[in-house]
Amino acid sequence: MTRLALSSADLPVFFEERHAALAARLTPEALAPLAGAQGPAAVARCMGEPLGLYAHLVPEALGGAPAGGGPAADPAAVDVRSLVLIREALGQVSPLADAIFAVQGLGSYPIVLAGSDAQRRAILPDVLSGRRIGAFALTEPEAGSDVASLRTEARREGDGWVLDGEKVLISNVPLAHHLVVFARTGEGRAGITAFLVDSGAPGVAAEPLPMSVPHPIGRLRFDGCRVPDGARLGEVGGGYKLAMQTLDAFRISVGAAANGMAARALREAIAHVTRRRQFGAPLSEQQMVRAYLAEMATELDAARLLVARAAHKRDTGGAAARVSTEAAMAKMFATEAAQRIIDRAVQLHGGLGVVEGTEVERLYREIRPLRIYEGTTEIQKLIIAKGILDRAAAEVAAGEPARGEAR
Repeated sequence: MTRLALSSADLPVFFEERHAALAARLTPEALAPLAGAQGPAAVARCMGEPLGLYAHLVPEALGGAPAGGGPAADPAAVDVRSLVLIREALGQVSPLADAIFAVQGLGSYPIVLAGSDAQRRAILPDVLSGRRIGAFALTEPEAGSDVASLRTEARREGDGWVLDGEKVLISNVPLAHHLVVFARTGEGRAGITAFLVDSGAPGVAAEPLPMSVPHPIGRLRFDGCRVPDGARLGEVGGGYKLAMQTLDAFRISVGAAANGMAARALREAIAHVTRRRQFGAPLSEQQMVRAYLAEMATELDAARLLVARAAHKRDTGGAAARVSTEAAMAKMFATEAAQRIIDRAVQLHGGLGVVEGTEVERLYREIRPLRIYEGTTEIQKLIIAKGILDRAAAEVAAGEPARGEAR
């Protein structure tokens, strides 16, 4: 495999020297242990030790990697640009590893944001090493995009809580040692609370779900699961905000994973069309094939620019920075573009593109979930529209003409 195409090299305006150093470490040779790991559990451990990738999921103040950023940067934040580099690399080498890495972040960042000192000491060192894997238990059979409609209930009983309900499509369930569970303790968004639950606790039942791609995912059932009040993450009623803060931190990196998969598909397509001959010449000499390659490369570069911009703004804007619109644009465009790029790669491979086991066929199946999880494409469009309309309204209220109007 050729050297990975990482964003720090050709987009230096968005990155710092430490990002270039990280990118230099993310070579196919360095990531080769992932290919040799047998099964998801081994892949998950490998990203802790020896690769040390989980260090970028935890702020430096809590034992993780340095975050850097500008003078207004939040010292408790993870460095999203590092996540972008890692997920772009993992997306090219092992979408399975990328999925596990991302959910390890989702299953640990709520502890970073809202955990007690005792919870952080007990959980985060083992997260960093890979000895402990987490899961983010939010989605339910009747609550996907509409998080506020979740039905899993946590009721007070004595000095603790009792959880009852069901979660579905929860990644890392077959591997997880702990679960960040969001449950209803009241009405509406203000009635959701987060809890840290051991995956082997009495009253917790886990069921793996089969997928069309290697991906550890499953269903959780809580039946009279008792947890102490010390298992609560943050304040009662603070769960919805905590879930959104966590998703906002990692949503941008979904686009990076899509870029990595698209880059791999483009590379496979280029290799195939330069090798494959039809009508007495390589496929790469046909005008239509060249047009496809031009479209694929341009969409990939556009997606990488959007992802890098959103990550840079998130890292350098400080705790008060609002990047919801930029993050939604990056996630939406990159995942949709990757789907188109990979589809073109399949088309350029002809019949081989749909033969099970070929790289582009696998990527075709791997890319599809990214357009759904951490906010569907349709939800991203709503976020973007709200952002631009709110901005226009603010400009009008301030006495400024809306953007695009004559001044």
